Amino acid sequence: QVQLAESGGRLVQAGDSLRLACAASGRTYTFSRCAMAWFRQAPGKEREFVASISRNGGLTAYADSVKGRFTISRDNAEKMVYLQMNNLQREDTALYYCAADENAIITSAPKTSRDYDYWGQGTQVTVSS
Repeated sequence: QVQLAESGGRLVQAGDSLRLACAASGRTYTFSRCAMAWFRQAPGKEREFVASISRNGGLTAYADSVKGRFTISRDNAEKMVYLQMNNLQREDTALYYCAADENAIITSAPKTSRDYDYWGQGTQVTVSS
């Protein structure tokens, strides 16, 4: 069992940077066997994939809309996942969720929400122009 808690979301201006954090509870062994991801959901829109990272951090994947601006990373010893967001734009405004896939193989960084077993409550990012 993995419980996730996101933090770091706030109101920023376009062009600003922000780092989101996701703290996982549970055994370190369990966390290190999970692929992790960030998804987001804007008002009136479906939840969408943002970024994912494999169990050992060796593989990452990004949505085209954030590629080159966002960076996902993880610290297995601390059971943390981060999303560094640079050059934020209004269209990045959304509720950002952290997710864990406990069945991921070591070379996997899934992009679809159905692959993920555990979800946090989300942290709000609002970008003003």
